[in-house]
Amino acid sequence: MPPAASGHSPDAARDRRLIGEDVDTADIVDTGDLAQVVERLHPLECGVLRHLLDGDASATWTEETLGLTAAMAPAQVTMALGWLQTKGLVAIAAEHTVELVGLTKSVVRYSTQMIPPLQIVALIRQKTSVPIRELQADTSRTPDETSDAIGALKKSGAVRIVAGAMEISDESRLAPFEALQQIIQSFTTNDATPSTERGWVAMTDIPDAAQEIVRRHHHRRNQADGIFQVKTETHRTYRLTQQGREIPQTSLAGRQRDLAMGELLGALTPAMLRTGAWQGTGRAFRKYDITLPVSRVQGGRRHPYQRFLDRVKQKFVAMGFAQMRGPLVESEFWNMDALFMPQFHPARAIHDVYFVRGLPTDDTIQNDQIARVAAAHENGGATGSRGWRYSFDAARTRRLVLRSQGTAVSARTLGGQPAIPGKYFSIARCFRYDAVDATHAPDFFQVEGIVLGSEIRFTTLLGLLTLFAKEMAQAAEIQFRPAYFPFTEPSVEMHVRHPTLGWMELGGAGLLRPEVTGPLGIDVPVIAWGLGLDRMAMMALKLSDIRDLFSADLAAIRNMPDPLFSTAA
Repeated sequence: MPPAASGHSPDAARDRRLIGEDVDTADIVDTGDLAQVVERLHPLECGVLRHLLDGDASATWTEETLGLTAAMAPAQVTMALGWLQTKGLVAIAAEHTVELVGLTKSVVRYSTQMIPPLQIVALIRQKTSVPIRELQADTSRTPDETSDAIGALKKSGAVRIVAGAMEISDESRLAPFEALQQIIQSFTTNDATPSTERGWVAMTDIPDAAQEIVRRHHHRRNQADGIFQVKTETHRTYRLTQQGREIPQTSLAGRQRDLAMGELLGALTPAMLRTGAWQGTGRAFRKYDITLPVSRVQGGRRHPYQRFLDRVKQKFVAMGFAQMRGPLVESEFWNMDALFMPQFHPARAIHDVYFVRGLPTDDTIQNDQIARVAAAHENGGATGSRGWRYSFDAARTRRLVLRSQGTAVSARTLGGQPAIPGKYFSIARCFRYDAVDATHAPDFFQVEGIVLGSEIRFTTLLGLLTLFAKEMAQAAEIQFRPAYFPFTEPSVEMHVRHPTLGWMELGGAGLLRPEVTGPLGIDVPVIAWGLGLDRMAMMALKLSDIRDLFSADLAAIRNMPDPLFSTAA
């Protein structure tokens, strides 16, 4: 019977060793000579193997106990055990995963000053009612902490806002905040040292009710401003295989002695070849096992997300769309004012938009364009609208910001005499001051588009959005929900079902209002949309975290699927 059929070929033996199975001594090398195995051992392997052989042959060892016994660094023990597994001398006896919980640095002051919601509640109890402006002016907390705390208290129903001030409405609804405070304090010592300084606590050691609170408030990826950190650790125990137990102690000791004395040469260098120093020394070269698996050679290719962006562009061009372009640094005029977004709108506050330092201005905007947009804001101008009824600031409209929405590119295009009928798209990089999580990032790509013409209807928009969701995001389930935007009426949000995250918003769309199109010289219906390309890529690339699009993990990037689209247009 051929060796391969009997299951004793070198390849079959190597495959079984890689998954931790015992193999016959004859399977280790072609000749079955254990002495040859010893000759290939690395000094680290010799150290670990000798300690395993010195103990009970049936005993199991952890990486930690081996490191203490062999006086090796943890990384060295892990590396040596991996090599010995590959050679079939050591196998994994058991493996289990432990979920650990720790506290981030921010909880040091939370344990002594209380979490921000309870700080605000304590102040309200002292004064009965506290103006929101006073809370926002308090420098003992960051603005984000104050804002989040006010929102959490209001959402819980524990407080109510009356005439711009907060007062307690239901003391019983404060219980979740008090429970969170108790858990934080249970993780700290009397001197308020966070548990992450002393180590981690197993999730199973925490009561079930507290576990639910921990999972609700932990920040993934160990963000420094979170409350709890949760990580998993895998613990393994190792044992000698049958062939490992048959390694002669004497030959192993001799091998270790030769390595320690430098009797073996590790490599033949150019200098040794020039001088002939390798000849006549009586020293042998270290032997290498050429049957061991080698590292996979990876060829270069474009990043999957870049390939996705290229496919999106190809898809739009194939459908007859022309590409729009605009600057990353944009004026308030094109970014917001031309879109009928009032200058007192909350989205224009510093917490949403990045302003360019030094208050530079864009002097390229024509005065007559500003006058028409200002009239639409103040009284509706020639659009038939009443406008927003406030005094438009013509100086402010020239200030520069980082582009916060791709619709700014559409506004520039509409103000530049576009073709009618016409179809336009852009892939716009946008910037907003936003908390980073699985679906949000401070800079992101939007695919922006407009279609204008006398025959354009809202149903045209819904058909295009459905096409984009299916063709580009590879979404199977789609929902349209009513929405509000200052520049469109009617307005709609498109949501798709992510296999892990559930329903996720892709973006907004609608029919541009006359207050937008009229001042820019457009007298036909215009539909517009702005969809989050990063989220669409998450769907197409089967990712559950937007940050994975920009991961530095080459192995994870290589395993991303190719973002191929179907051929249907």
